[in-house]
Amino acid sequence: MPLSRRTLIHSTLAAAGAAALARPASALAQGSEATPAASQPKSDKPGLAVIGAGGIARFHAQYLPKHFNVVAVADVDRGRAESYGRDVGGGKAFTTQDYREALDRKDVDMVLIASPDHWHAKTAIDAMRAGKDVYCEKPLTLTVDEGRIVCRVARETGRIVQVGTQQRSDDFFPTAVALAHAGRVGRIKTVTVVIGPTPAKEGEAFQPSTPPPQLNWDMWLGQAPQVEYMSKRCHFDFRWWYEYAGGMMTDWGAHHVDIAQWAAAPDEAGPITIEPLSVRLPVPYDEHGNPTVRNKFNTAREFNVRCTFANGVEMFLVDKSAKAPEENGILFEGDTGTLYVNRTEITGSAAESLKDRPLPKGAVRPVAAVPMPHERHIIDFLECTRTRALPKSDVWSHHRNLVTCHLANIALRLNRKLRWDATAQEIIGDAEATGMLKRSQRKGYGVV
Repeated sequence: MPLSRRTLIHSTLAAAGAAALARPASALAQGSEATPAASQPKSDKPGLAVIGAGGIARFHAQYLPKHFNVVAVADVDRGRAESYGRDVGGGKAFTTQDYREALDRKDVDMVLIASPDHWHAKTAIDAMRAGKDVYCEKPLTLTVDEGRIVCRVARETGRIVQVGTQQRSDDFFPTAVALAHAGRVGRIKTVTVVIGPTPAKEGEAFQPSTPPPQLNWDMWLGQAPQVEYMSKRCHFDFRWWYEYAGGMMTDWGAHHVDIAQWAAAPDEAGPITIEPLSVRLPVPYDEHGNPTVRNKFNTAREFNVRCTFANGVEMFLVDKSAKAPEENGILFEGDTGTLYVNRTEITGSAAESLKDRPLPKGAVRPVAAVPMPHERHIIDFLECTRTRALPKSDVWSHHRNLVTCHLANIALRLNRKLRWDATAQEIIGDAEATGMLKRSQRKGYGVV
C-alpha cells in the first residue's frame, strides 16, 4: 500500500516535522548547516525583485509578501509587470520591462527569476554581479556551457543561488533518497525516470502576427534567433521550442533527474554514456540536429534514453513506462527491493520497510513547517541568505544533474549515442555534438 503524506510525516519523521532532503557530502563540504526559520518580522523583510511575472511567479505570490517586500517587478510584457506590481507589490513596487533597471535599485536585496528558460542564466549572472542573492526557477540553464559559466560566477561572487527544484523540500522525495542511500533496495541497478506526457498539442501550425503593444518581442527573444512573433512561442508555451527550452526533458526532467541521480549516483560526476533508444520528434530535423519547420512545436514528444554511470546504474529517461505505476515519477529497482516516488505517493518494498524500520533521526533534514514545498524552498533560500550556507538546490549539484538532461536532448536531436567525460565535462569523439554544448547568441544578449 502507498504511504500517505500524513502517515509518512507522522510515523517516520515526527521528531523532525516535515522532511527535506539532506545535502550530499560533497555539498555539505561547501557550506554549513542552516536551521530553517520562520518568516522575518515585517520591518526586517528584505527587498525582492521579481523578474518574470507569469504563471510560476503568480504561484509564488501567495506567500512571497510573508517573507519579502516585493519592491520591483520586471517583465518584457509591460501589462504583466504592472499587474503583478499592483497585486503583489501593493501598488508601490517599481515596474519595468528591463530587468537591469531592477538590479540597479538599492532597495533590491535579492531576486526571484521566473522568466522563460533561455533568460535564466543571463539574468542570474547579471544579478549575482550586481551583488544580489538569487532564487531562480528551474532549469537554471539552456545549455551545458551556460551551467559552467553560472557555476564560475557563483564561485567568484559568493552569492547565494537557490534553484527552484522544490522537490528537495518535499516530503516524499527526500525520504526516497534517504531510503536509497540506506540500502533499502539493495544495490540499485535500474532507475526509470518517467517525465511525460507532453501536454502541448502536436501538429498545429502557428501563424506570425504583430506582437502585442505591451510586449518587447525583441527582448523576449534575447539570445535566441530573431523570428516573427507567434503567440505560441511566448509565455507558457515557450517550453515546447528548443530555441528557448528543452521540452519535457528539462521541464519535468530538471525535477526528476535531479532526485534520481542524487539517490542512485550521488558520488558520480555524471553519466558516462547517453544513448537514445527511441525518439519521435514532432517535426522533421536536418542531419545536424536542427528542426526544419519554423511554425510548429519542435521538442521531442516520445523518447527513451539510456544513461549509464560508472557505478553500474542504468537510468532510463522515458515519456512513459509500463513498469511505473503512473505517468510521472521515479522507479528505483535494486537487487533486494523496489521504490517508486512521485509528488503524491511513495510505494514499493523500500517504502513498506518504514513501518517496521523507520529511518534513523537525521536521515532527512527538517524544513519549515508550512504545507507547500515551494514555500519551504523559498524559506530555505531566505535562511541561507542570512547564514551564507549552501541552499538545498545549489548551482553545482543542479548543474551536474541538469547536464544529463541537456546531453539527452543532444542525443535525441542527433539520434546517436554520446560518450561523456563527466570529470572534464566533455563529449568524447563527437565534434558536432560538442558544438551543441553551447549555442550562438544574438549580440547584446550573450551569456558570459
